[in-house]
Amino acid sequence: MKTALLTLTAIALSAFSAAAGEFPDISLEDLKKKIDAEEVTVVDVNGTRAFKKGHIPTAVDYQANSEEFAKLLPKDKDALIVAYCGGPRCSAYKKAAQAAADLGYTNVKHFSAGRSGWEGAGEEFAKPEKSKKSE
Repeated sequence: MKTALLTLTAIALSAFSAAAGEFPDISLEDLKKKIDAEEVTVVDVNGTRAFKKGHIPTAVDYQANSEEFAKLLPKDKDALIVAYCGGPRCSAYKKAAQAAADLGYTNVKHFSAGRSGWEGAGEEFAKPEKSKKSE
């Protein structure tokens, strides 16, 4: 009973935080694990120009796809969605995170280290394939 109450409290707090525009952070290590396991949809909110220069692997370009954002997200509303932008002081990620929450996604997180943290940790960026249309 105590565990169930704690779980319900955590869910309620998470929903309240998302509704208030606050999203929990995900660490670099956890994000990498989720990417490797193909258990996350990563959303880059740095703009198409920056996206083309390089982005976190598997990320989608929010600016280029904002009108069709819902089509890029998984059907499972409990699936992990992680939005990021330039770094810890950037709040642009909130556009995509809130858009996902507004679509009913319940597991939306923020990679606050962002592009600068990914690069600072020595991680590689992916680049769009030249054969693909601009993402």
